Amino acid sequence: MKVALSKSQARGEVKAPPSKSYTIRALMCAALAGGQSEIVAPLSSEDTDAAINVLRGIGVRVQREEGLWRVSGGYFQPPEGELHCGDSAATLRFMTAICAVVPGTCRLTAGPSLAKRPVGPLVQALGKLGLECSSAGDLPPVVVGEGFRGGETELPGDISSQFISALLLVAPLAEEGAVIKLTTVLESKPYVLMTLECMDSFGVKVSWDGDRFEIARQQYQPTRYRVEGDWSSAAFFLALGALAGEVKVIGLNPASLQADKAILNLLIEMGATVEVEESTVTVRRSDLRAITADLSDCIDLLPVAAVLAAVARGESQFAGISRARLKESDRVAAVKEGLERMGVSVVEEEDRLTIAGAGPRGAVIDSKGDHRIAMAFGVLGAAVGGTVIQDAECVAKTFPGFWELLEGVGGRVEKTGE
Repeated sequence: MKVALSKSQARGEVKAPPSKSYTIRALMCAALAGGQSEIVAPLSSEDTDAAINVLRGIGVRVQREEGLWRVSGGYFQPPEGELHCGDSAATLRFMTAICAVVPGTCRLTAGPSLAKRPVGPLVQALGKLGLECSSAGDLPPVVVGEGFRGGETELPGDISSQFISALLLVAPLAEEGAVIKLTTVLESKPYVLMTLECMDSFGVKVSWDGDRFEIARQQYQPTRYRVEGDWSSAAFFLALGALAGEVKVIGLNPASLQADKAILNLLIEMGATVEVEESTVTVRRSDLRAITADLSDCIDLLPVAAVLAAVARGESQFAGISRARLKESDRVAAVKEGLERMGVSVVEEEDRLTIAGAGPRGAVIDSKGDHRIAMAFGVLGAAVGGTVIQDAECVAKTFPGFWELLEGVGGRVEKTGE
């Protein structure tokens, strides 16, 4: 599907969709808890569908109702076939670890995009805990056997926080408990904090001291868990307000641990008019200025930060971005390509992107099948007009209603080739 965007005046209110990251973490914790848990206000998307399908494949019962999922966990059975994780990296990585406590052998496979993303460090770390585990080099598919003894393991902290979260999720069920040591500085720390917060909600405690996690053997407890609004998805509409009018996003937690809450600081530093009141954030169009920012803890904000910088006065620099090359696309290259098509000068380095703010013009943008690239350029396209987003349906990975909500706040959106 293609989406054509004409120059728009944005004005209106959007409810933030539920957090994908918390929804998947809650599903995993509920699956590990003996008994029935309830997940309130979960996100329905391609990624969360993938997580549910894989959990059902190992015997977890998930009953879906409007705004409520009932998850019966604590009992696993050997899968009858492959566990296909789609293109959900969190599902593949978390389930690679959780399959350590599933009887028999599990084979986890991935969609075409995820099949190119590394899993080797996690496989090696699980092996040090006694688990029979292997992958195709550094990539999926992953085969997980038995022998999850526990003990001490280590892995880098600067490749993917999901590797650390995966180990943390399963560690309480190891026979000997587990110690996880990081060999490099932890990046994307907020995502690890989110995992610990979710585990705590299900009754599991973790001791953490700098680069060392200690997890005693313990049991997850079923609970009723409410998913908060998603700052990652909200960021696109907050940026739309700064670029093209006034947008109010409701249903956000100002005290959230989510990494992408950092969009507030970025917008304020760029000179946007931002108002925060309880669970509502309003952003109005302003004369934006360039900034310098380190995105190593909030790497998913790179696409939306880049389109804001394209309009800002001066030269913006974003560092700490190298891990963005390992997402659904090489987001560094995809951002550069898209902005250059729109007449914006971009200098790409391994861990830095420099963007010279200018008057971007409309263009045809290849989303690379990456939901965050499609949404970021959709926002910029609505601000400048004359823009076509290719493979626009990819937003369904995390935000199925994005284009409809964009239209609902004044975005002039035309879909073709559905």
